[in-house]
Amino acid sequence: MAMGKFELIDYVADAVKITKVDAQKVVESVLKAIKESLTKEEEVRFIGFGTFAIQKSTAREGRNPRTGEKIKIAASNRPVFRAGKELKDSVNKSQK
Repeated sequence: MAMGKFELIDYVADAVKITKVDAQKVVESVLKAIKESLTKEEEVRFIGFGTFAIQKSTAREGRNPRTGEKIKIAASNRPVFRAGKELKDSVNKSQK
């Protein structure tokens, strides 16, 4: 089972004993802050959990897989997440 935005809102509401409306505001505010920081190409670090960052991709030439024709691939920024040590350890403990 995957946890989506609504499941996260339910979890926060239950864990902190607040309404789902307030929990939704909290979750959306956190996501907005992360998005705004990444838009400014700033990293967002949660010690022990992980880091959200931007990875730059340079412009390059590629090939259309169907026709083999050369195409230009524009430069872009990709959001990436690097898990922190505590998160990695927690995930790996649960698999033992």
